[in-house]
Order: sequence, then C-alpha cells, then structure tokens
Amino acid sequence: MKRQIDFHEVENISSLKELILRSSKLYKNNPVFLVKDEKGGEYREITFGKFQDDINALGTYLCAKGLRDEKVAIIGENCYHWFLTYYGVVNGTGICVPLDKELNKNEVQNLIERAGVKAVFFTETYKDFFEGLEFDLKVQMDPYQKKENKKEATLYFQDILEEGHKRIKEGDNTFIETVIDPHKMNMILYTSGTTGKAKGVMLSHYNIVSNILDGSRMVRVKESDRTLSVLPIHHTFESTMGTGLPLYYGASIAICEGLKYIAKNMLESKATILVGVPLIFESIYSKIWKQAEKTGKADALRKAISINKKTKRLKLDLKKVLFKSIYSKFGGKLRMIVSGAAPIDPIVVRGFEDLGIRALQGYGLTECSPLVTGTPDFTNTYEKPGSVGVCNYTGELKIINQDDQGVGEIVFKGPNVMLGYYEMEQETAEVLKEGWFYTGDLGYLDDDGWLYITGRKKNVIVTKTGKNIYPEEVEHYINGHKYIQESLVYGVDVEDKDTTVGAQVRPDYEVIYEEFGENVDETQIYDLIKKAISDINDKLPIYKRVRNFTLRKEEFIKTTTKKIIRHKN
Repeated sequence: MKRQIDFHEVENISSLKELILRSSKLYKNNPVFLVKDEKGGEYREITFGKFQDDINALGTYLCAKGLRDEKVAIIGENCYHWFLTYYGVVNGTGICVPLDKELNKNEVQNLIERAGVKAVFFTETYKDFFEGLEFDLKVQMDPYQKKENKKEATLYFQDILEEGHKRIKEGDNTFIETVIDPHKMNMILYTSGTTGKAKGVMLSHYNIVSNILDGSRMVRVKESDRTLSVLPIHHTFESTMGTGLPLYYGASIAICEGLKYIAKNMLESKATILVGVPLIFESIYSKIWKQAEKTGKADALRKAISINKKTKRLKLDLKKVLFKSIYSKFGGKLRMIVSGAAPIDPIVVRGFEDLGIRALQGYGLTECSPLVTGTPDFTNTYEKPGSVGVCNYTGELKIINQDDQGVGEIVFKGPNVMLGYYEMEQETAEVLKEGWFYTGDLGYLDDDGWLYITGRKKNVIVTKTGKNIYPEEVEHYINGHKYIQESLVYGVDVEDKDTTVGAQVRPDYEVIYEEFGENVDETQIYDLIKKAISDINDKLPIYKRVRNFTLRKEEFIKTTTKKIIRHKN
C-alpha cells in the first residue's frame, strides 16, 4: 500500500559516482565536511571540490595497486578518511566492506575471512586487530595521525593521497574513467543483528541511490544546512540518510568527536540537522526538562510552549525568542531532528515539535538500504502519534498474515531492496520471495497508509491460550517510568499454567539517587521498581502484565544503534 501524497521533486542520479560528480560541480567551493586536526581543536572546512579530488587520488592509487574488483574493509571512528575510503572504493575500485567498530577482534577477523577481504583501512584504535594478518594493502586512517609518526609496517593516508595525485598528473585516468554498473554488488554490509549469525547484505549503487532520492522526496535539505555525523558511518541509516542526503543537496557534514561530545560539537559546528537514534534524542529531551526543573524554570517553559502554539496558529513563529536559552546550547541553529533504527517515544517527538524543532522518524532495515517508510517534512507530526510514516515513493508495502487487530508481518518491495545475503542462499530465499522482502517485523497500516510497528515476529510471546504479546509494547510502558532506565521483556512457561510475562529491569540510578540520596540500598530500590511495575500493570490487559522481574545494574548488550541484543542478555 502506498500513501498518495505529493512528495518533493528530485533530480535523478544513477550512481554514487554521479552523486559526487554532480555535487562537486554544483557546489565545488562549498564546505562538505567540517573536520578537526586534533582532539578538541577547532573545526576546519573541506570543500566538495577537494573531496572529489581526494576520492580520485585514493581510487587511482588503489587501482594501481591491483585492487580493482577486490574487497576492501573499513573500520574505525567517524572521520574524513572513513568517508573518503568508502567513496574511493565504491566509485571505481572494488567492493567496500564497512565493519561495525563495536565488534571484538575475533568477530572482525571472522568477517574479514568470510568476505575475502584483500585490503583494510582502520583507525589507530584497531591496528592490533590486524597484526599477523596478511593483506595486499593495510592502511591506517587515524584522523589525527601526523605523517612523521608513521611506522614501516603501515601506510598512512597522506602517503597514498600524494601518490594518487601524482599518478593523475602523470595521466593515469583508470579510476576517473571507470563506468559504474549501478546494479552490480559494490557493498557488503554485515548486519549487527539482534538475533543469530551476522549476514552480509549485498547492496548496489542502484539500491543506495534510489533510497537517497526517496529520502530527498520526503525531506528537503537546504544547501545551507549542516548535519552532525554522530552515528557510526558503517550503518546504512547514517551512510544513506545522514550522509547521502546532505551530499545530494550540497549541505555540509560536521564530524562528531563521540557521543559525549554531541552538545559541544553542535555548539561548535552550529548544526541545523541532527540524525540519530531514539536514545540520543530521548536523552537530550530529558536533560532539557531536568535542567528546567532544577533551575525552577519548568513552569515558565510550559507557558512558553503554550504561547508558541497559539502564535503559530496566527502564522507568527516566536520559537527563537521563547526558547533562546535552549537553542543556544545547541549552537542556535538546530531546526530538525531525524530519528531511526528503533522506535522513538511519541512524547519525545511531540516535545521537540513543541520547542519548534521539526521531529521526523523513519523505519528501515540494512536489507532495504535502509529506508522503507518515513514521516515527510510537510506533514503534521501531531496527526499520527507513534507512526513511522508512509511508504517511500518508489516502494510498495503490505501487511500479510494479519490477526484480528490487523497486525501482521511487514513485507516490502522496491529498488532499494538488497541483492541478497553474501554466500547465504538459503537465508536469502527465506526473506526474498518474488521480489518482496519479508522484514520479520510486525505492524499495521491505518486508513491513510501510515505504518505502525508493534514488534519483531521472532520476539512475539504466544500464550498457551493463543494470545500474542509483543515484548516491545510492554517494554515501552516499563521504560516510560521515571525510575526505570531500560528493560527486556520475555515469556515464562510454567508447567500446567499459561505463559506469563517476565522482565529484566535496569533502574535509572541517577534519578533514584537524585531523589532519595545515594545511601538508598538495593532493597529500597527493589521496592521502588516493584511499585513501578504494579502501576504499569494497571495500564495493561491481564495477560500482558509483568508477573516477575529481576534487577540488573549493568547496561544491556546492544548493537551499535543501541538496540538490545536479546539472545546475548
């Protein structure tokens, strides 16, 4: 089912190579990246023209070293060289294999072997991962690495770029003149996976570019916009939506120094758009209100929100005046947040909207490059609380095997659907059927074609009486309590009795200590959570109520995008 709405018009492109060529021509002297030469230093700008020249130099070098059509892995913190390597590989060299920087050494080496990687690029943090392994090329791409510190065993980026530029001057146009087949596999992205073995998702230029264009039809980015690159670049949400869209529109990307530096880097870069996961935005929103309560300004903030709502109806937007102190903490320019990778609390979405910051979200999967649905920037967020939006322009969406509530598996068809899983034919056949991708996610569509996610098919708890319980729904209620940081809900089978609901609960110790003092003991904390669970149960049908729970102090094991890995907890 497709939502019949008027999307933004876009100029067509056929490959990532055309994306960079187009933007470097249209926006040659505009900044494309803001980078730092040292930790905690000032941002400096790199132009689209410079980016294109460096891509050509890197690609030329890689081709000269015999890496045409070979697999090249990248792992490390977000940095300019990471972006450069990605585009230098896929735009005329070979097949890029971006790796999750949260993986351990054994997992990384296993994926390197499975993919048949011939060259690897890594930041200094990961140099020990590759000791003793032989590659055709091994390159350190640490963003703060000085050339004079190089060691014999490893090449450094500046060496490569210098030689690549030299080869181009001498007439080597091998890389530059490469014609891209947009339907050929050019990327293998291993899913971090909340269940089971990591799968290598095979994607093409056509997959990625069609998704960039569909994202552009939903969200209009301005040439003057600036994003902050926070999420790991290997993740498709960041590489396609967080990077591809700004590149397409000629906007710029500031590279974040790490999660704990988001507010600082927002202030320094004066970013206008922040792309992230719910945990980031929920944390920011919570801190805004905690600060307001702490300083005795919460009532004034509520009043300001009320005034802003009334003046907006009169086409008078006073947000920059009413919320000046909040805006100033983020550089004074923030106009939009885009959430993905997991469901975000509708209260948080509305909360940002109340503060005059456009709040959008999307639903997608690595196998779909990733965007399947999204909330267009020209729609009213308040009308569809909890929805992850409408199907993208070129795709089709349907719900199969629906229950009596209309909930069923979400299946999707579109040009952004992967080619398959690398060397996993059986697993590919299980999810790709007659062009449709079976997501494994459960949800329903309203009468206007807006999608609502209820959970994962594999996670559903089926009681002995045939009722379906979606753990994510119960977790939403639990996690909404002020004394609870996060939770994991599961089914408990009891002999001769119906299946019940159990939960692991991680208390929000910061809130509890702030309210009751740091001398509160574990028994008191348990009693607090017990009372919280009791209050939550009152809001749930009897068969969904949490019958037993355990407390945990440590954070749940999660993917890079902060989704709990259920089988590891």
